[in-house]
Parts: sequence; C-alpha cells; structure tokens
Amino acid sequence: MKRKHAMPFGAEPLSSGGVRFRLWAPGVETVSLQLDGDNEHPMPAKGQGWFELSHPTAHAGSRYRFRLPDGLLVPDPVSRSNPDDVHGASEVIDPAAFDWSDDTWLGRPWEEAVIYELHIGCFTSAGDFNGVIERLGYLVELGVTALEIMPVADFPGRFNWGYDGVLLFAPDAAYGRPDDFKRLINAAHERGLMVLLDVVYNHFGPEGNYLHAYAKDFFNPRHATPWGAAINFDSENSRTVRDFFVHNVLYWLEEFHLDGLRLDAIHAICDDSSPDIIEEIAAAIRSGPGLQRHVHMVLENERNQARYLGRHFENDTTGGPLQATAQWNDDIHHVFHVLATGETDGYYTDYADQPAGLLGRCLSEGFAYQGEASVFANGELRGEPSAHLPPAAFINFLQNHDQVGNRAFGERLSHLASSTAMEALTSVLLLSPQPPMLFMGEEFATTQPFLFFCDFGPELAHAVTEGRRREFSRFARFADPAVRESIPDPNAAATFKNCVLDWSAIERMPQRATLELHRQLLALRRQWIAPRLVGMGNGDPQVALLSERALAIHWCLGDGSLLSLHANLGETAIDVPAAPGTRLFATRNFDDTKLDARQLPAWSTIWHLQ
Repeated sequence: MKRKHAMPFGAEPLSSGGVRFRLWAPGVETVSLQLDGDNEHPMPAKGQGWFELSHPTAHAGSRYRFRLPDGLLVPDPVSRSNPDDVHGASEVIDPAAFDWSDDTWLGRPWEEAVIYELHIGCFTSAGDFNGVIERLGYLVELGVTALEIMPVADFPGRFNWGYDGVLLFAPDAAYGRPDDFKRLINAAHERGLMVLLDVVYNHFGPEGNYLHAYAKDFFNPRHATPWGAAINFDSENSRTVRDFFVHNVLYWLEEFHLDGLRLDAIHAICDDSSPDIIEEIAAAIRSGPGLQRHVHMVLENERNQARYLGRHFENDTTGGPLQATAQWNDDIHHVFHVLATGETDGYYTDYADQPAGLLGRCLSEGFAYQGEASVFANGELRGEPSAHLPPAAFINFLQNHDQVGNRAFGERLSHLASSTAMEALTSVLLLSPQPPMLFMGEEFATTQPFLFFCDFGPELAHAVTEGRRREFSRFARFADPAVRESIPDPNAAATFKNCVLDWSAIERMPQRATLELHRQLLALRRQWIAPRLVGMGNGDPQVALLSERALAIHWCLGDGSLLSLHANLGETAIDVPAAPGTRLFATRNFDDTKLDARQLPAWSTIWHLQ
C-alpha cells in the first residue's frame, strides 16, 4: 500500500514527471530555486506571497534550496528530508516509494493504552529508528500498547531532545531516512503497537529557523513568548500559518500512518481566535483520518483546561472525545514525587499540603487544581473542573522526559526513592483506570540519568550552558558557583552518551526484579482491568482518606464491577476496612502470615476487584 499527504507547499513529485516547488515568502519580491547545487531558476510570483515553479527534470533525490534577494540560501520549511542538517539543502522525497504492509491496521481503542515514552537517540546504542525496531518485541512482552516518541523534527546538530526542531516535516537525519521512520511505524503496527509522535507547535528552535528572513508574517509580535514573537495563529496572514500546522498534523497521520500526536505545551501557544488552532487541529483529525481508524490527540497543558477534553456522553455511550483524547496529568506526577521524595521546593510547593488527599483527587477527578490558587504562581488561579470526565482523559506517570531531564543531574525517581516506595507507587500507576505512561528505562530502574542535551553552534551553545547553570542558582544546593560548574554541559557529547540506556542491566538484579514487577502489573491490567474500562463514564469514584498518607478509592467500571485500591504511602502501618471482592494484587511487604488482614504496612497497596 502507498500513502501520501498532498500539500499546497513544498516539493511535490508530479504524476506526469518532474516536481512542483512552492514557497510562501510574503516578505520578499523575488525567489529563485537552486536545484542540485548549481542550477538556478527564477520562481514566478503567484500572488499573496506565493512563488511556484514546476521543473520537468527534478526527481526524488534532487537537492534544492531557495535563494532570497539578498543572496541567502534557505532550505524548504516544508522539507520532507534534510540530509545535511537544518542549514543544508532539502531533498525531494517521493512518499509513494515506500510500500506499507499494515493496510488492515485500524489502531487500538484508547482504553487499551499503556504508553511508553522514548527518545530515539537514547533508547538504544544504535540511536536510530532501526534500533527501536529491534526492541519492539521486548515492549510487547512488557505489556506496552503505545509508543510515544519524543519529537523527531529536524533539529540543529548531532543530538537534541527534539523540542528545538525547525523543519517540522523532516525526520532528523541522525535517526535515519524518512522511510526508516515509516519502517519503524509499520513494524510496530505488525506487533499491535500504536505509535504516537510528540510535535511542537508553540515555537521553532533558536538555530536554523529562516522564516524570519522571508515570511515575517509567520510570527505575531503582539504576543511575547520565551522564544520571542509568537507563531501567528490569529493576526493578518494567519490563515497560511494555520494551514502549515494543520497540514503538518495530517502529514504525520496520513503519510506516516501514525496513531496520534502529543501536542507539546499548548499553554505556550498564543491564539485569540475562535476556533483556536487546537480546536481546528482536533476538527481536522476527527473529520479526516479519525473517521477511518482510532486516532488520538494528546495534550500537554499547564493550564488544566478541561474544555479540550470533553466527551460525547449524551449521545455516545462510549464517551468518545469531542476534541483531545487525553492530557498528560502533571498534577499526579507532582503528588507522586512529593510523596516519594519529600521534596517541596519549586512547583512541588503546591502539593506539599495533604498530598494523599491530592492524590485521591487526581485518581478520582483528574486534575488536582481545578480553579484553585497556586502558591507557586503567586496566587494565580489554575485549572477548570474535571470531575465529570472519564479516567481515560488523564495520562498518569511517575516520570517523563521533562520531570527527569529538568533536574540538574537528570536523576530518575528510582534514584531518589526507596524500592519499597517505588513498588507501591508503581502499582498505583499501572492498575488505576487512567492510561499509564512509562518513561524509557523506568520499567527496570535504569541507572542511566536523563540529562538535558543539545548541540548548537558555539555562541548559542555557550549561552545555553551558562543559562542552564544560572537557572539552578536560586536553589540553595547550587548557591556555590563551583557546585554549579559540576552541572553537566548540555552541549558535551558525553552528556548525551551518558543517557543512552544500558540494556544489559535487565539481566542483573535489582533491575530484573523491577522489570518483572512491571510485567506482572501490566499483565493484570491487560487481563482484568482494560476490558472493563469501556463505557465507565467517570466511574462514580468513592474516596476516603485513612490517614495523612493513606487512602481508599473505589471505581465502578464499565461492566458494573468494582475496582478498589487501599494505599498506605507513609512510614507507619495503619488499620483499614475490609475491601470487597477478590484480591488482585498486594505489594510484597503485605504478608498474610505475619500481619492482621486489616493492617496495611508502611508503603504498601492492595487492589481488589469485585
């Protein structure tokens, strides 16, 4: 099977032969096409900032750039491939050259989602798409049903988290060819795995973005962001800009047959129009590829705007999403972290008071902050009511790339908390009705950190390194300049290499035991919980605080069964009421031969299903 998403811009191979090149450059009077290094051809102006040329001998593999009136050569902003990095020439790609074998794949319903976030460069020593293919069998055996891949859009340099992408249609050459990415997705589908891709629509990276040189209308200076003028979603000429991003969404979903996208930090998108760009993207998905198969839109949104997560409850018993499928729930991560580590500085200060109560609210209502004042944000109100939404709307996690990588030394939670605490929290994560997410290596308590890394040019690299160290100076631990100097340099190759997972560790203890725990819990989820999640609505959750660090929760699942959790996340054993149903799981420190059946030891959980 062949797949292609036709676009109104960029380089499009023609069925009659040759290639049509199209560029939106409203800021200049003339544009020339440089083809295969030396041939230059003026591009006729087509009005409203468009330049277009069809070249009869251009073909897949041809390299091209656009020359501006001042002589500057720029890559295609809609390049499908830029083999020589973001400053080099773009390459014509024929999407129809790849043969897909997953024509019967319709995706998976969201209730089955068990998400595994990974970075292509650090997941294996190969550091590319093919390296991930080699580990797909392992992920299936683990119990994962969805990969969530950190951004692959072409970024400057040899390594990057991916959030500095500037060519949003081109998979970075460090990871392989576009067909290699397609091969990974095809292989995942053959094994029953969904593939979601992280995309960034709130800014372009600081190096390699040439849009300012010929399309200043791509940005709106009326809105200021940490990266400068905001992307123009709501001012003059914004229609073309919006089309650029809507086509990017459809390009990944149609041409790469992805199962969904995770939209990074939509709270940093500035858009006063109605419908806003998030609503327009959701509509394009629901009326396009979402009509034929399961396609999921996941959000990251610090504002906790429940409005994007609405469901069809009145007319659809499955409660399908109106717009976004789910959101990363940062609130529950922060509660987990406070409980596990006792850290209450920075944004964790908002979760220091009654963390068990906040955990209960996250597990029963979604967001902990649903309009309350944030101490960390100087009293600003944060969030919207979310208790009416189903658990499926909230992705829970103990770790992700941000929460690990934004620490000075990239410590994983397993580096900071006891193994007993980790077992209890992991059981809460993996058996709760909300879709769980693991961050690569978490399932075997990897000893590798996940540090912030990038590979910018010398001047920008120095600024990033100094800026990162300055960022931590407000913490007492880093008040001494000498201590700040010990923070790893993001631009050093060693920083990146130290983050690559060591897969030999899964054959050793204690990593092997941690891996087996995850496999056990995910097998229980797959057999006993996931099939009962369809149609549960919000689950009519009942929450009771048993102590300052302990709680009980009961959810009514879609088939009428009752799922119950008793969790003691403190240092002192407590008495608990008997739970209805059959025991599904208990942490290893719960020993019936030594403990009263109603006593819950420190750092323990018990799950029942009736």
